[in-house]
Amino acid sequence: MKKVLAVLTLLVLAVFTHTGVSLADSSLSAGDIKNAIGMSIYLQGGFTGNLQGNDTNDWRVFDNHGNQFSLDLAELQFLKAPAVGQVGYKLKLAAGETAKDIHSVGLGASNPDQPFDLTEAYVNYTVPVGSGLTLQLGKFVTFTGEEVIEASGDYNYSRSFLFNYAIPFTHTGFMAGYTFSPKISANAYILNGWDVASGNNHSQTYGLSTTVTPSSASSLVFNFLYGPTQAQDNHDNRFLFDWVGSVSPVKNLTVAVNTDYATDKNLAGLGEDDKWYGIAGYVNYVFNDKVSATIRGEEFMDPQGARTGFAGQHLKEVTITGQYTLANNLLLRPEYRHDWSNQASFNSNTKKSQDTLALGVMYTW
Repeated sequence: MKKVLAVLTLLVLAVFTHTGVSLADSSLSAGDIKNAIGMSIYLQGGFTGNLQGNDTNDWRVFDNHGNQFSLDLAELQFLKAPAVGQVGYKLKLAAGETAKDIHSVGLGASNPDQPFDLTEAYVNYTVPVGSGLTLQLGKFVTFTGEEVIEASGDYNYSRSFLFNYAIPFTHTGFMAGYTFSPKISANAYILNGWDVASGNNHSQTYGLSTTVTPSSASSLVFNFLYGPTQAQDNHDNRFLFDWVGSVSPVKNLTVAVNTDYATDKNLAGLGEDDKWYGIAGYVNYVFNDKVSATIRGEEFMDPQGARTGFAGQHLKEVTITGQYTLANNLLLRPEYRHDWSNQASFNSNTKKSQDTLALGVMYTW
């Protein structure tokens, strides 16, 4: 722990030096310093009750503990977006239950109970070419999917099956991004793989993300990943197609859809091409500046059991989430969720469904 604090101290001092902020300048307020170095703090916790009385919420990666309070996430972040011709950076340190679930192989994954994670650490530079060509190197969260690690960036408190099982959480590698017009942008990636900080084989995964914004009320994102991800296997490639679309047909109403389709070679050990796929839909309505609500419904299919370990499993869920803004940057989310499967994969493989009630609290400073 002392080594972690020492490294963190050096990083903070380096950020201060890079931004030109003097620690001896008594005229600066805490807010001035925070803004100058791009610092923010995020806290998230809550209680999830399993209505069947189980201590485990099955098939839920981030809120799998039933009937107890949880410190989900505590994050410290430093961020500077690079202007054209300038250098930027992002450093995000995480602690809590969620940090245990997002470890990359080769970066703390040897201890699955380690409650600390270096979630993001990268530098980027915008080359003064055209609208600006952004180059980025390091570790960063995935560009795929509708949802993100922090619940405050999602519509719901719990995460979808798609976020849990269909896509990766983080990547380590290189990105080049360019905005061709106000309506079209694209990023290209060369990566170690899925949730891998140090390469587990000698091949790379390649990615492409294209965003199309037809209007201010709609957007379409097309994501692709292709490359070997299995340990010591340079030949069996994993393919992922991820699509996210959103539209606001009327004021205060947003409808979003996320679909995923993936294949991999013999991942489940059945000697065949494994696949998994699914779709999730979101309907969010903002009643006023303090109250909003979201309904999410989804299906996730895992024919060979490559992702859940249950061959032929077909998971579904419906989630109803409310949100109330108690104060600036302090969110309260009550939530009801019903999960079910075509197999008895809940409650120690004795039931086909489960119900949970949750209350999540999120704060950003």
